[in-house]
Amino acid sequence: MSAPRFHCALPLVAGQTVTLPAEAFHHAVRVRRLRAGDELVLFAGDGCEAAATLAAVTRDTAEAAILAVRAVDRESPLQVTLLQGLSSGDRMDYTLQKAVELGVSAIVPVATRRSVVRLDRERADKRQAHWRQILIGACEQSGRNRIPEVLPVVSLAAALAGVTAARRFVLSFEGGARVCNLETPAGPIALLAGPEGGLTADEERLAREAWFAPLSLGPRVLRTETAAVAALAAMQALWGDG
Repeated sequence: MSAPRFHCALPLVAGQTVTLPAEAFHHAVRVRRLRAGDELVLFAGDGCEAAATLAAVTRDTAEAAILAVRAVDRESPLQVTLLQGLSSGDRMDYTLQKAVELGVSAIVPVATRRSVVRLDRERADKRQAHWRQILIGACEQSGRNRIPEVLPVVSLAAALAGVTAARRFVLSFEGGARVCNLETPAGPIALLAGPEGGLTADEERLAREAWFAPLSLGPRVLRTETAAVAALAAMQALWGDG
């Protein structure tokens, strides 16, 4: 089995020893039960990863000796920004986790009319921090060495106004083009997915006025935590490196 991977937001230099941050220590020692002498891989999010061994483990700390550092690019050639309607609890976590595994470049959580979750600024900041940890965990698992950005929660109007990608798609109950029938995009993509219950007719109209083309995933109605993941998987299979 390959060595387990852990995010370590510190300078990683071959020949040096680093003290694992609290999250990495907990995951490596408390969860994975690694001991001194065990191999691991560290990454800081800058596109490189470091082969290392645990040099010392105490009750509260662990030090890793860095053996070698190399640049490893596992990013998809397909740059997709996911605008995801806020869904509740585990559903949102699942969507973000799988989106990262499928190579998404950035995630914009969007407050919509049918979003069950309502967040004030303090709670929104806490959720953003929580989501970042979800993204880091997905990078640890999937081998990505760059952590996608998760932006603050915004309104649909603000999310649409912030899009710069030329190719834009909105998942629609009303039908639309199928991914397999579209030409391979030449640049970045923006994908808008609704929350539980989907986008309202007015919200979908706003998206279309912002040049989001309707996209269909077939005749079956998918849950919010499935829809964006299915669309990303299809895009990666047809246009990316899936």
